[in-house]
Amino acid sequence: MGSYLGKQMEENFDKQQKFMMEMNRVTMERQIQMQNQMRERMMAAQIAKAREMFLWLGTFYLVSGTGMMMAFAKTKKPATVVPLLPLTFIVGYQADLAYGDKMNRIKAEAENIMQYEKDIIEIPGGLPTLSTIDTARFRLQDEQKYHAAPKII
Repeated sequence: MGSYLGKQMEENFDKQQKFMMEMNRVTMERQIQMQNQMRERMMAAQIAKAREMFLWLGTFYLVSGTGMMMAFAKTKKPATVVPLLPLTFIVGYQADLAYGDKMNRIKAEAENIMQYEKDIIEIPGGLPTLSTIDTARFRLQDEQKYHAAPKII
């Protein structure tokens, strides 16, 4: 009788352990999926922001470029159109970011850095461990305990 109960308990324990492993796996997959969706939404928001900025810069470029060309036509001084050079680079960069493949080039360069230049992206002091986190937490608790503000009654 005792071995039957022990065997039943062991089977239930194994079933419970398998169930917990499956739940952990599903939870991890959901967290990964959620983080990826949040990353995609952030990227979409960044691209939308770049497109909005391009519209403003493009409008400014057209208005100021027209004004500079008109001033150049009247005065024949080349200094009136000199600001078009840096503005052209700025608008071109923003157009490439908003509508070109700049994000793909940035992603490819990031992958290159992660693969071949891992040393420049490592966290100073390495990854935190549970022991370092707990040590810092206990130290903070001790500091708060010993340096607590006096209670006013």
